[in-house]
Amino acid sequence: MTASDRQVAATAPDVGDEGYSRGLSPRTIQMIAIGGAIGTGLFYGAGSAIEQAGPALILAYLAAGLAIFVIMRALGELLTYRPVTGSFAEYANEFLGRFAGFATGWTYWAVWVATCMAEITVAGKYVQYWFDIPQWVTALVVLGIMFVANLVSVKLFGEGEFWFSAIKVTAILFMIVIGIGVLVFHFGHAADPTVTNLWNDGGVFPNGIWQALLVLQIVMFAYVGVELVGVTAGEARDPKQTLRKAINTLPFRIGLFYVGALIVIMSVSSWRNFQAGKSPFVEVFQQIGIPGAAGIINFVLLTAALSSCNSGIYSTGRMLRSLAQREEAPARLGALSNRSVPATGIAVSAAVMVIGVAVNYFSPDKAFAYITSVSTIGIIFVWGMILVCHLMYRSRVRRGLLPASDYRLPGAPVTTVLALAFLALVVVLLFFTEAGRSAVVVGLVWGALVCAGYPLLARKHTRDAPAA
Repeated sequence: MTASDRQVAATAPDVGDEGYSRGLSPRTIQMIAIGGAIGTGLFYGAGSAIEQAGPALILAYLAAGLAIFVIMRALGELLTYRPVTGSFAEYANEFLGRFAGFATGWTYWAVWVATCMAEITVAGKYVQYWFDIPQWVTALVVLGIMFVANLVSVKLFGEGEFWFSAIKVTAILFMIVIGIGVLVFHFGHAADPTVTNLWNDGGVFPNGIWQALLVLQIVMFAYVGVELVGVTAGEARDPKQTLRKAINTLPFRIGLFYVGALIVIMSVSSWRNFQAGKSPFVEVFQQIGIPGAAGIINFVLLTAALSSCNSGIYSTGRMLRSLAQREEAPARLGALSNRSVPATGIAVSAAVMVIGVAVNYFSPDKAFAYITSVSTIGIIFVWGMILVCHLMYRSRVRRGLLPASDYRLPGAPVTTVLALAFLALVVVLLFFTEAGRSAVVVGLVWGALVCAGYPLLARKHTRDAPAA
């Protein structure tokens, strides 16, 4: 290699096997992993969950968090075996056959389209804290900004997500520190701040164990996004090591940002002071009486919504390209722009997300509940497919058909089966709430659309499922 060749190689972008630019540094991936576990499901949806379940919500988040950790470790084992951007769909295609890959890929795309709709809905509510602007206007503006940012480059997406996540993490840590200060030194105006609020005001299960189970629907939506690190595999530098480190920090993140934050919130103030439609984070600062703090936290919540919408547009564009590469979506969706981003896939996804703007226009009060229920049923399916693929992978490893990963899920296959059983329980519980039943109906309709679309979009070639 000549000196000129070496100079060109040194300045050329790091392009992975899939054609993407590896523009996501370990620092960025770590923060995406943290930010993916902190969204409006916690910041905003926790208000209605606290009202419904009381302090038992903490146990619900803990139980769901254990299942999520198993899912992510199973995904991590698959990613170290074969890191690829369309991870969930690619593994389903490999281990369960082409239709499973098709259904998983399109369902994950639909999950993030719905999630992004939910995020722009909440963004509209947060902006109304300061300005009397219709929700649908804010939703449209936010969608437009995030769409343009994702078209520019993956590095810009990564930097935006890094700072969005940094703001969210800082805010939660600040709230926990201030809350502990209120509990220890009793400053501020909160009425009777004490950890005994967790069990003295009606007990840990003030509304009964059944309500604590039903709240799992809201809890599971709050965890949507933890799997996003799997989608970044094709654009991460040294993906096997980077993704492993990101997944290893998950228990700490769940313990601190979910369980820890909720313990502090419901200790500073009785669970009866929180209600649906209002962020418990904003409410607790108002009750403490810190000047301007509620407005600051409201800004943080707005960045959380922007973060999730940013991630939604990013992931949907990549998933559509993965589907197009397997000839399970129109070929034009597989094209990369000169900036190494799937511009057509991003544009199509953003266009569909405009439905969320319409929902905000016609039914702003119920928009969040409608959209989150749709997202919940879809993500349960995707997480379930990850676990099933993990079982199939382990089976082939035992038979010597595939190499074993050096990053193994502890306790598998027992832990894998238990996590699947937990997801099945959540699906059963959906039938006992109005929003849950709506989600099941939408899920059935979506399943019918997937079955109808398969022969239309995947008709170019046939491939038998690999031998089990």
